[in-house]
Amino acid sequence: MSKFAKLTLDDGRTIELPVIEGTEHEKAIDITKLRAQTGYITIDSGYMNTGATMSKITFLDGENGILRYRGYDIAELCEKSSFLEVSYLLIYGQLPTETQFADFRLKIKYHSLIHEDMKNFFNNYPGQAHPMAIMSSMVCSLSSYYPDLLKSDQTSEERDATITRILSKVRVLAAFAYKRSVGQAFVYPKNSYSYIPNFLNMMFAVPAEEYQVDPVATRALELLLILHADHEQNCSTSTVRLVGSSKANLFASISAGICALWGPLHGGANQEVLEMLQAIHDDGGDYKKFLEKAKDKTNPFRLMGFGHRVYKNFDPRAKIIKKACDDLLAKWGINDPLLEIAKGLEEAALKDPYFIERKLYPNVDFYSGIIYRAMGLPTNMFTVMFAIGRMPGWIAQWKEMIEDPGMKIGRPRQIYTGATPRTYSSIDQRK
Repeated sequence: MSKFAKLTLDDGRTIELPVIEGTEHEKAIDITKLRAQTGYITIDSGYMNTGATMSKITFLDGENGILRYRGYDIAELCEKSSFLEVSYLLIYGQLPTETQFADFRLKIKYHSLIHEDMKNFFNNYPGQAHPMAIMSSMVCSLSSYYPDLLKSDQTSEERDATITRILSKVRVLAAFAYKRSVGQAFVYPKNSYSYIPNFLNMMFAVPAEEYQVDPVATRALELLLILHADHEQNCSTSTVRLVGSSKANLFASISAGICALWGPLHGGANQEVLEMLQAIHDDGGDYKKFLEKAKDKTNPFRLMGFGHRVYKNFDPRAKIIKKACDDLLAKWGINDPLLEIAKGLEEAALKDPYFIERKLYPNVDFYSGIIYRAMGLPTNMFTVMFAIGRMPGWIAQWKEMIEDPGMKIGRPRQIYTGATPRTYSSIDQRK
């Protein structure tokens, strides 16, 4: 039986709007025909109450701390799966068979190298260039080398070729961006390594020297990439969809997503955690003083890495990555004053009634920043790591949209609040 919501307008008209229910019983009012029927639109700043699409990829329940990819609980995937397998799941909708996964890994390995000419792009960036600027430009520049993969009416085989190229090469672009920023020679990918050890080798190896990949670091990074792989219709994912809705190619759409992720309110949040810890350290290291500042409504200080706009109970990703963080710090025995401040801040906040009552628990950004710091990554690389993790989610969302026969170009409306009609006057008449 169809369900409807009734909307009564100020002129006395009443219209019925269809109610849509998802597989997890989320409800939405379908306003697709609202403007055509009434001349009205809706206003929803930040789209916090607006569903831009119906998707089968990720389910997120912020009230109950639930995150599932294609129906699989995030904790189970972190325990039993790998980043590449999760990537396949997100993009193609099912866990791969042994044959499918072997073929997928082979394509990722085969397409890892970038064209030698692209090294000139890296070398011509100033040394202080932010790695996210380089990443966004390089992903878009990849399209120059695959003109046959840019047409809007791609076959499924051509689409798969684009997907595996981006997934594979993004590690190389990120590693080269890092090497450029620290003034070191590029390290090429090695086919003898799997996806994550290969990336760590490109990041931290020195040419002509053998790099020993740490399994604890590999495991921590594997978890971080899985936890960041998708997160429903967030700012950068919505950007990828909006750009892609014009039938822009995947390279351009992903490049736009990287730019959206760059912002401190999105992917840059873990960088802000480390900057906050540095500020506490520079002030003398008394983190308890800063906890009190965070509780003072008149004080502009914000405790970064605590709480989440979507998760109102706890961030399920944070519970998983906290253990990996503890394992990494314990094994490496790192003596870092910022990490000591972070551990003290976490412990004190988890015992403080103010934070407990408001459910302001450490989120995934808090722990991811600490892990990246422990690995020796500079803060300007944190968001790049986030982008690598989010890559399969962006690809999956773009693919789902582009394969939807009912796809429409994104075109939000507005309510105009500017000047009413005016008459032009020459400059000598203006006062």
